[in-house]
Amino acid sequence: MPRFHILLLLLVACLATATLAQAPAAVPKPDPEFKKLAVLVGHWKYEGEFKAGPQGPATKVAGEYTGQMILGGFFFQGLMTQGPPGGLHKPVVQLDLEGYDPGNKTIASSVYQDDGTMFPAVVTVSGNTVTWAGKFTIAGKPYLFKAPLVVAPDLMSGTEKAEISADGNTWTPFFEAQYTKIEPAPKK
Repeated sequence: MPRFHILLLLLVACLATATLAQAPAAVPKPDPEFKKLAVLVGHWKYEGEFKAGPQGPATKVAGEYTGQMILGGFFFQGLMTQGPPGGLHKPVVQLDLEGYDPGNKTIASSVYQDDGTMFPAVVTVSGNTVTWAGKFTIAGKPYLFKAPLVVAPDLMSGTEKAEISADGNTWTPFFEAQYTKIEPAPKK
Protein backbone atom coordinates (compact mmCIF):
# COMPACT_ATOMS: atom_id res chain seq x y z
CA MET A 1 0.00 0.00 0.00
CA PRO A 2 2.75 2.56 0.74
CA ARG A 3 4.16 1.92 -2.72
CA PHE A 4 0.77 2.94 -4.19
CA HIS A 5 0.82 6.19 -2.19
CA ILE A 6 4.31 7.02 -3.40
CA LEU A 7 3.30 6.39 -7.02
CA LEU A 8 0.17 8.52 -6.53
CA LEU A 9 2.22 11.37 -5.06
CA LEU A 10 4.70 11.16 -7.95
CA LEU A 11 1.84 11.25 -10.46
CA VAL A 12 0.27 14.30 -8.76
CA ALA A 13 3.67 16.04 -8.66
CA CYS A 14 4.26 15.34 -12.37
CA LEU A 15 0.80 16.69 -13.30
CA ALA A 16 1.29 19.80 -11.16
CA THR A 17 4.71 20.44 -12.71
CA ALA A 18 3.31 19.99 -16.22
CA THR A 19 0.45 22.37 -15.47
CA LEU A 20 2.76 25.05 -14.05
CA ALA A 21 5.19 24.68 -16.95
CA GLN A 22 2.56 25.61 -19.55
CA ALA A 23 2.82 29.10 -20.99
CA PRO A 24 0.44 31.60 -19.44
CA ALA A 25 -2.60 32.49 -21.50
CA ALA A 26 -2.09 35.45 -23.81
CA VAL A 27 -3.61 38.69 -22.62
CA PRO A 28 -6.53 39.58 -24.91
CA LYS A 29 -6.08 42.66 -27.08
CA PRO A 30 -8.64 44.82 -28.90
CA ASP A 31 -9.15 43.91 -32.55
CA PRO A 32 -6.95 46.04 -34.85
CA GLU A 33 -10.04 46.97 -36.91
CA PHE A 34 -11.66 48.45 -33.80
CA LYS A 35 -8.61 50.57 -32.97
CA LYS A 36 -9.37 52.63 -36.10
CA LEU A 37 -12.09 54.44 -34.09
CA ALA A 38 -9.25 56.29 -32.35
CA VAL A 39 -9.62 59.03 -35.00
CA LEU A 40 -12.64 60.19 -32.92
CA VAL A 41 -10.82 60.39 -29.59
CA GLY A 42 -10.86 63.88 -28.13
CA HIS A 43 -13.18 66.75 -27.31
CA TRP A 44 -14.90 68.32 -30.33
CA LYS A 45 -17.21 71.26 -30.94
CA TYR A 46 -19.48 71.36 -33.96
CA GLU A 47 -22.03 73.46 -35.75
CA GLY A 48 -24.51 72.03 -38.16
CA GLU A 49 -27.97 71.89 -39.55
CA PHE A 50 -30.76 69.36 -39.71
CA LYS A 51 -32.23 69.63 -43.19
CA ALA A 52 -35.97 70.08 -43.72
CA GLY A 53 -37.60 66.67 -43.82
CA PRO A 54 -39.82 64.28 -41.91
CA GLN A 55 -38.40 65.50 -38.59
CA GLY A 56 -39.52 69.08 -39.31
CA PRO A 57 -38.14 72.31 -40.76
CA ALA A 58 -34.43 72.98 -41.18
CA THR A 59 -32.84 73.67 -37.79
CA LYS A 60 -29.37 74.94 -36.96
CA VAL A 61 -27.61 73.24 -34.03
CA ALA A 62 -24.37 73.50 -32.11
CA GLY A 63 -22.86 70.94 -29.81
CA GLU A 64 -19.93 69.20 -28.22
CA TYR A 65 -18.77 65.60 -28.57
CA THR A 66 -16.24 63.75 -26.44
CA GLY A 67 -14.92 60.41 -27.69
CA GLN A 68 -12.75 58.01 -25.74
CA MET A 69 -11.64 54.41 -25.76
CA ILE A 70 -12.87 52.66 -22.60
CA LEU A 71 -12.57 49.32 -20.80
CA GLY A 72 -9.02 48.58 -21.91
CA GLY A 73 -9.63 49.75 -25.47
CA PHE A 74 -12.26 47.09 -26.17
CA PHE A 75 -15.05 49.68 -26.36
CA PHE A 76 -15.52 53.28 -27.49
CA GLN A 77 -17.77 55.84 -25.84
CA GLY A 78 -19.07 59.03 -27.42
CA LEU A 79 -20.99 61.62 -25.42
CA MET A 80 -22.76 64.40 -27.31
CA THR A 81 -24.64 67.44 -26.06
CA GLN A 82 -26.48 69.37 -28.78
CA GLY A 83 -28.91 72.24 -28.95
CA PRO A 84 -29.76 75.33 -30.94
CA PRO A 85 -27.03 77.99 -31.11
CA GLY A 86 -27.29 80.29 -28.11
CA GLY A 87 -28.79 77.59 -25.87
CA LEU A 88 -32.42 78.73 -26.18
CA HIS A 89 -33.81 75.24 -25.53
CA LYS A 90 -32.86 72.27 -23.41
CA PRO A 91 -29.99 70.46 -25.14
CA VAL A 92 -30.27 66.88 -26.33
CA VAL A 93 -27.78 64.52 -24.69
CA GLN A 94 -26.72 61.38 -26.53
CA LEU A 95 -24.48 58.48 -25.52
CA ASP A 96 -23.12 56.09 -28.09
CA LEU A 97 -21.23 52.91 -27.27
CA GLU A 98 -19.29 50.94 -29.84
CA GLY A 99 -17.71 47.52 -29.56
CA TYR A 100 -16.21 45.01 -31.98
CA ASP A 101 -18.41 41.98 -32.70
CA PRO A 102 -15.93 39.22 -33.67
CA GLY A 103 -18.72 36.86 -34.79
CA ASN A 104 -19.95 39.28 -37.45
CA LYS A 105 -16.60 41.07 -37.87
CA THR A 106 -18.36 44.42 -37.45
CA ILE A 107 -18.34 47.34 -35.06
CA ALA A 108 -21.71 47.41 -33.33
CA SER A 109 -23.06 50.71 -32.03
CA SER A 110 -25.86 51.42 -29.58
CA VAL A 111 -27.11 55.00 -29.39
CA TYR A 112 -29.11 56.32 -26.42
CA GLN A 113 -30.71 59.77 -26.07
CA ASP A 114 -32.06 61.49 -22.99
CA ASP A 115 -35.62 61.44 -24.38
CA GLY A 116 -35.67 57.62 -24.24
CA THR A 117 -34.79 57.19 -27.91
CA MET A 118 -32.38 54.37 -28.69
CA PHE A 119 -31.29 52.73 -31.87
CA PRO A 120 -28.63 50.33 -33.12
CA ALA A 121 -26.13 50.99 -35.87
CA VAL A 122 -23.13 49.40 -37.51
CA VAL A 123 -19.94 51.45 -37.77
CA THR A 124 -17.40 51.14 -40.55
CA VAL A 125 -14.03 52.85 -40.65
CA SER A 126 -12.16 53.42 -43.88
CA GLY A 127 -9.09 55.58 -43.45
CA ASN A 128 -10.30 58.69 -41.64
CA THR A 129 -13.96 58.19 -42.58
CA VAL A 130 -16.18 56.80 -39.84
CA THR A 131 -19.71 55.88 -40.98
CA TRP A 132 -22.66 54.99 -38.77
CA ALA A 133 -25.48 53.16 -40.58
CA GLY A 134 -28.71 51.84 -39.16
CA LYS A 135 -32.40 52.42 -38.66
CA PHE A 136 -34.34 54.84 -36.47
CA THR A 137 -37.91 56.10 -36.20
CA ILE A 138 -39.29 59.59 -36.87
CA ALA A 139 -42.96 60.20 -36.00
CA GLY A 140 -43.65 56.46 -35.92
CA LYS A 141 -42.12 55.75 -39.34
CA PRO A 142 -38.85 53.79 -39.75
CA TYR A 143 -35.99 55.34 -41.72
CA LEU A 144 -32.58 54.07 -42.72
CA PHE A 145 -29.68 56.39 -42.08
CA LYS A 146 -26.02 56.63 -43.00
CA ALA A 147 -23.83 59.25 -41.41
CA PRO A 148 -20.24 59.43 -42.65
CA LEU A 149 -17.88 61.67 -40.71
CA VAL A 150 -14.71 62.50 -42.64
CA VAL A 151 -11.90 63.46 -40.25
CA ALA A 152 -9.06 65.60 -41.66
CA PRO A 153 -5.61 63.96 -41.90
CA ASP A 154 -4.36 66.04 -38.93
CA LEU A 155 -7.31 64.68 -36.85
CA MET A 156 -8.26 68.23 -35.79
CA SER A 157 -11.43 68.78 -37.85
CA GLY A 158 -14.10 66.87 -39.70
CA THR A 159 -17.23 67.08 -41.83
CA GLU A 160 -20.38 65.00 -41.43
CA LYS A 161 -23.07 64.64 -44.11
CA ALA A 162 -25.85 62.30 -43.00
CA GLU A 163 -28.65 61.01 -45.22
CA ILE A 164 -31.91 59.16 -44.59
CA SER A 165 -34.10 56.91 -46.70
CA ALA A 166 -37.60 55.54 -46.29
CA ASP A 167 -37.06 52.76 -48.84
CA GLY A 168 -33.29 52.13 -48.99
CA ASN A 169 -33.17 53.36 -52.60
CA THR A 170 -33.74 57.11 -52.47
CA TRP A 171 -31.51 59.01 -50.04
CA THR A 172 -32.04 62.61 -48.96
CA PRO A 173 -29.80 64.95 -46.94
CA PHE A 174 -30.64 64.83 -43.23
CA PHE A 175 -27.83 66.54 -41.30
CA GLU A 176 -24.57 68.35 -42.05
CA ALA A 177 -21.98 69.58 -39.57
CA GLN A 178 -18.43 70.90 -39.27
CA TYR A 179 -16.36 69.57 -36.32
CA THR A 180 -13.30 71.12 -34.71
CA LYS A 181 -11.23 69.34 -32.07
CA ILE A 182 -10.71 71.70 -29.15
CA GLU A 183 -8.64 69.48 -26.87
CA PRO A 184 -7.53 65.88 -26.47
CA ALA A 185 -9.81 63.51 -24.61
CA PRO A 186 -9.60 63.86 -20.84
CA LYS A 187 -7.23 61.40 -19.14
CA LYS A 188 -8.82 59.01 -16.66
